[in-house]
Amino acid sequence: MPKVRVNDIELYYEVHGQGYPVVFLHGFVGTVNMWQPQVPVLSREYRFIIYDARGHGQSESPPSLSQYSADIVVEDLFQLLGTLGIEKAVVGGLSMGGYESLRFYLHHPQMVAALILMDTGPGYRNPARREEWNRRQEERANLLETQGIEAFAPGAPSYTPGDLLLKQNPVGLAYMARKVVAQHDSWVIENLGEIKVPTLVLVGEQDTPFLQAAEYMSKAIPGAQHMVIPEAGHAANLDNTEVFNRAVLDFLRKLNLPKG
Repeated sequence: MPKVRVNDIELYYEVHGQGYPVVFLHGFVGTVNMWQPQVPVLSREYRFIIYDARGHGQSESPPSLSQYSADIVVEDLFQLLGTLGIEKAVVGGLSMGGYESLRFYLHHPQMVAALILMDTGPGYRNPARREEWNRRQEERANLLETQGIEAFAPGAPSYTPGDLLLKQNPVGLAYMARKVVAQHDSWVIENLGEIKVPTLVLVGEQDTPFLQAAEYMSKAIPGAQHMVIPEAGHAANLDNTEVFNRAVLDFLRKLNLPKG
């Protein structure tokens, strides 16, 4: 599968199927691998695009902390879509990828036909809560830098198999934790009301840290649909694939997207 040069790095991506473009962003320490159960289903009707974020998987991990930020990650997607000749797409993401999907919309609303937000949140308005969240991300980053990926692996999200996780660059992941997963402003949560496209909010019923965030987003985003995926945790797309896929397909089909 190909790589494309964006913002001075090599980004690994995959395109499956034909039709209207749907792009999914993975979670922290995830890769394109986490969308394997969605590829055969979504690619039957849509042009399904997945990619490894900078610092992850087969994409490049730039060596300087200054080469990482939430907005740089947004511009990576902007340039990827431009390279593929895509002017507008459905954009979705899980966890870190969901937050970046929201940020992408706020930067480039004209490029987003709809949003799918999965097991994610919009950040924190409360500075104390944001500081506590960032402290945990700094702990993750320090663990990755000082003890390596092997020490981090036992507490890693379930959507990345151990063999794939161990191949990742711990420095790139540490920089992503500090500059992208950590929250450096409240811009996204303060602008949820500005989202003007159809939005689906999905969360696993056992994903306790994100249940409240999902409910909050579904109320703050005008007209957003909210669905709790039964028997699923933070990786709802893997934990209950059948229900997850059906929810996504039902949402997409009701959009009446043009055939592409």
